[in-house]
Amino acid sequence: MSRSQVVAEHLPLLRRYARALTGNQTSGDAYVAAMLEALLEDPALLDEQHGPRAGLFKIFAQIWNSVSVNENSDAPFAQAASERRLSNITPLPRQAFLLLSLEGFSEEEVGFILDRNAADVRQLADTAGREMAAEIATDVLIIEDETFIAMDLESLVKNLGHNVIGVARTHTDAVAMASKKKPGLILADIQLADGSSGLDAVNELLKIFEVPVVFITAYPERFLTGERPEPAFLISKPFQPAMVSAVASQALFFQRNSRSKTPNAAA
Repeated sequence: MSRSQVVAEHLPLLRRYARALTGNQTSGDAYVAAMLEALLEDPALLDEQHGPRAGLFKIFAQIWNSVSVNENSDAPFAQAASERRLSNITPLPRQAFLLLSLEGFSEEEVGFILDRNAADVRQLADTAGREMAAEIATDVLIIEDETFIAMDLESLVKNLGHNVIGVARTHTDAVAMASKKKPGLILADIQLADGSSGLDAVNELLKIFEVPVVFITAYPERFLTGERPEPAFLISKPFQPAMVSAVASQALFFQRNSRSKTPNAAA
């Protein structure tokens, strides 16, 4: 397999990680583009000690951690840097947490990516978990037509301290439930059994009010095409509970930061 084929194979999930880390499609893709440029300039940067995927994430981490806060609005990473400066959850623990729970890397692989040992990785992940646990609980709407998956999500959400306002199995149900009580977070399947679309339902709701959304699908690569708009937070089926916890926390985390930057947010 050629170098370009290796990169192409792992690019969709690297983009997912980048936007989960930054909370923004534009910022996340800008970091990935910088990583690709660096790799083109120096192919020797790709260290495949733990495989090509971990090697690509390592280059990405080096770029992410090397960019300093820059107040110049013309700078390519100005938005992401500002988000990092305002973050309640420190960047390095957040990276360790997402690499373990969202991307499924082992502690050894995360240590390789972040240039830390296994004990440091565990400590970083624990720190992120404690900081994320301090986030305010919210009302959650689940859009999922598969009964057992919906039950698993409902149990998981409640164990995280959130309140489930309903489980919608169709586009129509989702809009009706959200109209009665606006959720603070939506977990949505994209393709529903009756032929309706969770993506369409979410887009309809977002015209009425702002809410962080985590999409859940068996085919994430279909929605990471490079064409806009794309889901910012995307989970693959079958999912691990830790992955849902990590991504949901990230979605709420960036929504909270976004509101804190609005002058009249407390009004």
